[in-house]
Amino acid sequence: MSHFTPTIVLLKEGTDSSQGKGHLLSNIDACVEIVNTLKTTLGPRGMDKLITNDRGKSTVTNDGATVMRLLDVVHPAVQTLVDIAMSQDSEVGDGTTSVVVFAGEILEQSRSFIKENVHPQTLIKAFRKACFKCRERIKEIAIESNVEDEKQWNSMLKKCASTAMNSKLIAGHKDAFSDMVVQAVRSLDPEFPEVDLIGIKKVGGGAMEESFLVNGVAFKKTFSYAGFEQQPKKFNEPKIALLNIELELKNEKENAEIRIKDPKEYQKIVEAEWELIYEKLEKIVESGANIVLSRLPIGDLATQYFADRDIFCAGRVEEGDMKRLSVITGKQIQSTTNGFTSEMVGKCELMEEKQIGSERYNIFTGFEKQGSSTIILRGGAEQFLAESERSLHDAIMVVHRAMLNSKVVAGGGAIEMELSQYLHEYAKTIYGKEQMLISAFAKALEIIPRQISQNAGFDSVDIMNKLRKGHFEKPKENIWMGVDIENEGVCNTMDSFVWEPSLMKLNMLSAATDAACLVLSVDETVKSPSLQENNKISMEGRK
Repeated sequence: MSHFTPTIVLLKEGTDSSQGKGHLLSNIDACVEIVNTLKTTLGPRGMDKLITNDRGKSTVTNDGATVMRLLDVVHPAVQTLVDIAMSQDSEVGDGTTSVVVFAGEILEQSRSFIKENVHPQTLIKAFRKACFKCRERIKEIAIESNVEDEKQWNSMLKKCASTAMNSKLIAGHKDAFSDMVVQAVRSLDPEFPEVDLIGIKKVGGGAMEESFLVNGVAFKKTFSYAGFEQQPKKFNEPKIALLNIELELKNEKENAEIRIKDPKEYQKIVEAEWELIYEKLEKIVESGANIVLSRLPIGDLATQYFADRDIFCAGRVEEGDMKRLSVITGKQIQSTTNGFTSEMVGKCELMEEKQIGSERYNIFTGFEKQGSSTIILRGGAEQFLAESERSLHDAIMVVHRAMLNSKVVAGGGAIEMELSQYLHEYAKTIYGKEQMLISAFAKALEIIPRQISQNAGFDSVDIMNKLRKGHFEKPKENIWMGVDIENEGVCNTMDSFVWEPSLMKLNMLSAATDAACLVLSVDETVKSPSLQENNKISMEGRK
């Protein structure tokens, strides 16, 4: 009698699973592949990527998070790299390319150990220890800026902003833009410095130098009805009503049915609607407001009504602009006119409508308290303006973080080389496999200065040798030695004012190490079949 071992079926038919060392190496290869796409965008001389989608929309960018988002990655392991780019973008705003490139290099260094059957958990433990040591070292050597000295503090923030813009399209105008960015961030409420309260408005045409900062709120003229041109376009010390109310006569819904016995009853219904809207308009006028802004439409009847009384109105104002006005005036957006009084009306010194390029803008300035500002961006192509906006967002986020954490480190690969040297020295004090693994982490850190010099077209081998020699021979004197982009060599990047908030580097180290460890800890991927595949399999089974 023969014994058959029954096959145990655990997963749905059509499920695809792969596991083991081969699978781990395959995940590492996939991650390294995407890093190779991204690494050429790193540094001040990094190249841009032109990404087009199936609708024909094209984006030119060298922002790591934007590239990762637009590439539409489907590989599950590579998705972790997309996630760390997004987390770096939301937490610090800059360093999105660095974090992905560094994570990829940690995985690249792990490859040979995996092939030699070193257990992934041994790698993970060593890398986490190396990351902890690096973070401690950054906290130890980061330079504290003197917040009390206004001039020095302002200068430090500008240096951080211009370093963030070095690698962007707007690098040629970084001095003017770093001024704008620092002013904009410092205009925020110190207790609740929300970056969303800095508006960036893009106006096509004109030169980049024509961009300017509005110490207040500015938004594009909204869709307007008949009567709008009769309204005044400039007010000194206006009173602003912020509403979330629709001020227009509603059309009857399709197929609406009203049963009436007498035609006069229909007239009463129409009149009731007119009375309702007139009542709302009268209450707004009685509050003393001479500027009426609403998130919802303001129709032609209301527009003409306000024009007759020398009141300016704008409907369908964007939510972000209404929020900024609400914060800067200290008044709530009202959703009813019942009980609407003069106390609910905001104030500013000046409101005027100005022509900027081919657009008309409503500009509000001179508020009692700061809390919001708007940057008006000028430039040529749409893609150029969009990339400029992303660059400014990065710089704003960096300055915002630098204000919360006043410590800075030198950029240009200097901090990475210092950490690499520090880890190599530390590795000599320990024994066993861990020594080699911590040295591998130290070697991975060198990818940042190497890639910066490669992307600038320099001899990266020569520059890396100079950097290693400087950091290892005189570690205390050359602690901030990094890549000199201007003169193709090495220099003290702290003296060259290439400064970055230490928070950015701390976040980069943690995020990259976490992502690399996550990829290394996966030994099996199980892919469940989709509903269509299930149906297809069952149909084939019936045949």
